[in-house]
This record gives sequence, C-alpha cells and structure tokens, in this order.
Amino acid sequence: MKITAEALRQKVGQFFFPAVFINDTEENIQETERLIKEHNIGGLTFFHSRASAATNYESKKKVVFNDDSYQRIKDLIVRYQKAASTPLLISIDAEWGLAMRIEKTPQYPYAITLGALPENKSALVYEVGKQIGLDLKAAGIHYNLSPLADINNNPNNPVIGYRSFGENKEKVANFAVEYLKGMSEVGILGCLKHFPGHGNTNVDSHLGLPVLKETLEELLDNELYPFIKGIENNVDSIMIGHLAVPSLNDGKDTSATLSKPIIENLLRKQLGYDGLVISDALNMHSVSKLYETKGELEWEAFNAGNDVLCFAENVPEGIEAILKNASPERIEESFNRIMKAKEKVGIISNLNFTSGELNFEKTATLNLEIAQNAITKIIDNSNTKLAFDAQKNNQLAKLSLYKNIENTFFKTLNSELKSPEFAFENLEVSDISSIEGELQNFETIIISLFVPKAKPMNNFEINNEVLDLLSELLQTKKCIVYVFGNPYVLPIIPNLSKASGLIQVYQDFEEFQKVAGIQFLENNNCNGSLPVNIEIQ
Repeated sequence: MKITAEALRQKVGQFFFPAVFINDTEENIQETERLIKEHNIGGLTFFHSRASAATNYESKKKVVFNDDSYQRIKDLIVRYQKAASTPLLISIDAEWGLAMRIEKTPQYPYAITLGALPENKSALVYEVGKQIGLDLKAAGIHYNLSPLADINNNPNNPVIGYRSFGENKEKVANFAVEYLKGMSEVGILGCLKHFPGHGNTNVDSHLGLPVLKETLEELLDNELYPFIKGIENNVDSIMIGHLAVPSLNDGKDTSATLSKPIIENLLRKQLGYDGLVISDALNMHSVSKLYETKGELEWEAFNAGNDVLCFAENVPEGIEAILKNASPERIEESFNRIMKAKEKVGIISNLNFTSGELNFEKTATLNLEIAQNAITKIIDNSNTKLAFDAQKNNQLAKLSLYKNIENTFFKTLNSELKSPEFAFENLEVSDISSIEGELQNFETIIISLFVPKAKPMNNFEINNEVLDLLSELLQTKKCIVYVFGNPYVLPIIPNLSKASGLIQVYQDFEEFQKVAGIQFLENNNCNGSLPVNIEIQ
C-alpha cells in the first residue's frame, strides 16, 4: 500500500524535538503550540530559559531565576500535550536531576562525585538513576538525555570534566549502565552521550568543533568501551556528539552528527546498535553555522543517521528537506524507532502524563549515603589530633572560603572543636588582607574551600587574591584543607602538597558538609578515591 504524501509528512514531523523553555513568554508558548499542531512534531526538549541555554553565548543575557519553574513545566507539558495529535515524548537534560534545569527540585551529586564511589557501591548510582527517573515522571517527562559515557581523560576539557564518571573506562561503563538501569526500572528512557566520546577534547562543542585524533583501534580500546557496554545492556538511545574524528570519516573534519560513516557504519553496522539515535543540540555553533539554507542542517543530520533532531531550529524547512531527499524506507525506520520509544514509556496508550511527587527526603538520605562513601582522603597527618592539640593551646582557627561561617561543616565541627572563625565570601564584602593579618596569630588552620564554580573557566572563579592567601598559609601554617567542589581545582592551588591534611569532598550539599565534619571529628577512614589522575603542586 502506497503511503500518501500527507501521511509521510506527519511521520517526518516526529523526528523533530525543538527546544522549549520553562520561563518563556505567552507569545513563545503559542508559537510552540502552532509547531505541534501544524507539523506533528515528535517531542520537545526542555531548558530553563532562553538565557540559560547554549544559545546564550553571544547575548550574555542574565538568567532570571523563578521559584515557580517546577509548577510551570508541569503546566506547560499538559498544555503542549493537549495541542498534540500524537502524544509528545518530553525530554530534558537532567544529568544530576531536575535541579540542573529547574529551581527548588531535588539535586543529586555530579557524575565525578559518583565516580569517587568504590566499585562495590555501584548500587548507589542505580538509586540515583531511579530517583531522578521518579522526579522526571512526577513532572511529566519521559526521557532523560543522560548519562555521559564520556571518559574524561583530558584534564583541560572545558565542557565534560565534572559531568563524567572519571577516566577509568570500566568504571565509567559500569556506572553509566547502573544509572540507566535505575531510570529504566521506573519507565524513563535514558541516553548515553556523546558518541563516539567527548572526553579527550579541549574545545567546547557549544562554540567550536573538537577534533579527535585517535584511530578506530584506539577508540575501540577506550572511548567506545562504555558505549559498547551500553549497547550490550540495551540502552534506549545514544546521542551523537558534535566532534570530528577524521580517522572514521575518510580523513575529513566532519562533525560526527553529520557523518554517515560514524553513525551508519560504526554505530549501526559495526557495533550492531538498532536503538534510537539522537543528535546533540543542532543550535550548537560547531554545526549551526555550517549551512545558510534553512532546513539543510536538519536534512544532513537525518541523512547521516540521526532519528531525533534535538534543538532543531528550522522545523518546517527541515521537514520539507527530508521529504524531498529521503527514501520512504529510511523515514519508516526512524519513525518506527521513535514510536517504539513512545510505546515503552506508555504515552501512546495512557494519556495520564504525570505520576508521583518529588521526594526531597529520599534524595537527602541518598545524598548522605553517597557522601559517606565518596569523600576522599588525599593527605593524612593525624589531622584530628593536630586540631585538638592546637585548640588546647588557643592556636586553632577556621577559615571558610566562599561561604560564611554559618556553614554546616563549621557547625558540625563546633559541637566539639570550637575556635575563632573567619570567612571570605567575595571581594565586595570581605577584606583578604585583614583576614590574613588575623590568621597570623594561629599555627593550625582548618580551611574549607567551597569552590565557586564547577567549570574550570577562570580558575573555577577563584580570585587570584584567594589563591595567593592559600599559597601563603600553606607555606607558613599547619593547614588542614577540605575541598567542596570539582577535584580538578586541586592542581591550581599553589603549595597544596604542603598541607597537613587534604580531604576532597566534591559537593557542598548539606549532607556532604555534615559527613565531612563528622569524618574530621572522628578521624574516620574515607572510602572514596579520586576518579581522575591529579597532580597537586
């Protein structure tokens, strides 16, 4: 039976997942409703706001926070589903939970923190996947564009870093699979990204095109290992990264997203993957600037082998380009994969799109257990005894960097270890030189560094004055340092190897601060290990 042109157009619409924004204007919302009604699009990918999306690099618009974001996304999903004749597959990038995109929702540890867990605690990663899945379900979302299968073997990577489980391929593979299994148990689709591996790059693909120099053999031995494990465990979808691998692409620097040899030959034929393939966001500059004609990028991404066109910006033109160029058989293949995914999450037969409530208590319990097993001792010189001895002689002080003295870590310590406390919050409200002067009177200092940013740009936003202060203190005092943040911060702290004690805590969550304080007072062993190789100065 020959399919009509209109029926084919309806099927092609299913490949498009444009971006939508929780904090959009009514005008924008109505525009999305029009797209849904007129083009039968397959799904939506939610972001917080236009200012927070990857499109914000030129405009530098300020992100406006909105405490109603969670209720707004729930209401918007209901509204968009009402506009759809085919139920929409709603997706979001929630690597560490809805909190990645939505205020006042449960937040889970970054992948790098989970990567510090011992292998025998992989059940905690499964639980994280499960809880994130339940949170998504409560909002009406079916599809999490997570986790990363990238092996972070380049410390200068500007965009992966803390989002990866680390640099050990087996651990990355095992933990990614556990996270996926947790989500799958509660009926949420997962996604391994960024195929064929974004870890060993030093370019942010939101802005430019990273180029991987590895051969196929090298990739099979390392970068591709977690993806292969994911395929063996029936991963729902794989996201193609905007990165070039000339060795897989006849020597050309073509983004993997637009490369038939990488998607059709390597992923489909050689690795035997027949699940859903989704492009990375098509608004990212590594690909969005390549074609002047609207719709051409969407066609090229589809032609390369992507089933889902994420963050497609030219929906009507993209549909026409695919209809003009694609074979009905190829359209049918991608359409069937998308419908299979929709059937798996139950939206074809069940129009009740949300279920359950957010469970902050469960999240806190889980985060506490992760903290107990992830924090990592790097330098240990009987810190507890050192501090109590100094306290007896009035030679102990505490210094908090980037949080005030009311932090949970200090409060926990103060139950048994009271001492004068000092804080540097920022250059506007704190005077570094007077803090440095005050600390001259003490010989032992407990320093809590709450790293301002997770991304490495501008030294994680740590002021040079703070680095100078740390350098001076580490050389002249007995310093016991607790670092709440990305472990890649450690190499930028001068003279850190001179610390009397050094504990890596990873997150600044209340639960992690509390566990760190108890660990200090009781001199407990730490079960965590650094998930990446780091040399401290």
